[in-house]
Amino acid sequence: MSNSAKVIQQTAPALRSSEASEGKSVYRLRRLKEKANDAAVGAILPAFILIVWQAAGDLGWISTGFLPTPLRILEQFQSLLASGELTTNLAVSLKRAFIGFLIGGSIGLVFGFFVGFIQKLESLLDPSFQMLRMIPHLAIAPLIILWLGFGEASKICIIATGSFFPMYLYTFLGIRGVDQKLFEVAQVLSFSKTKQIFRLILPASLPSVLLGLRLSVAISWLGLVVAELIGSQQGIGFLINYGKQNSNAELIFVGVILFAVIGKAIDSFVRWLEKSWLSWRDSYQG
Repeated sequence: MSNSAKVIQQTAPALRSSEASEGKSVYRLRRLKEKANDAAVGAILPAFILIVWQAAGDLGWISTGFLPTPLRILEQFQSLLASGELTTNLAVSLKRAFIGFLIGGSIGLVFGFFVGFIQKLESLLDPSFQMLRMIPHLAIAPLIILWLGFGEASKICIIATGSFFPMYLYTFLGIRGVDQKLFEVAQVLSFSKTKQIFRLILPASLPSVLLGLRLSVAISWLGLVVAELIGSQQGIGFLINYGKQNSNAELIFVGVILFAVIGKAIDSFVRWLEKSWLSWRDSYQG
């Protein structure tokens, strides 16, 4: 073999690795551009609405006492931020939502897991859970407050109650939805019960469990709204109530927008988890 052939043979793997790395970089850059374009397109309608809204207020077409302009809402937001009220109340709300979700979601995951595995537990517990699931937050919240008072316990209980059911339901459905053919393959491979659970059932049910997680987080956030609007001395819901009592529409809008923005941010985080944990699926197009 000639020297030139040896050099080519030695450098070929490095060249292929370099080409693969460049290909990944190009793909990532293209994906970033696509996401930036999607974000720009998605921002067109909100920007248009804000411009029209501001112009209508400045021209006197709408009453700014009932529908304040975006700039007045922004001024109220800056005032709350400067005084420290915003960060204090937001921290209280996030803490309540997190604790309520952690308690309710964890219990829902455990019950969904065991009821999904044990058919006798399904006959015993599932009918009652399905009946309780249909009770709205607003219907059960006054009863919880009557039992637990207006303290933190009642608010966390309201949030936990709402987050329990999506987590329970989708964990249960995920386990029951595992293809029976996979168990036949597991028997051929002589999988133990433990291996079936961790190598077969849990990975196969993960998409459904993550969907339950996403819905449970969303319901927790909605439960927070109910808990804080009914009775609270701190939190974003308290700011909204305070704005209502003092006819401060700007403060109400700040609270509503915060609920929307933080809720969307949390939902986007859970979607990112889905993309990270489910990228192994061939059918996944995230």
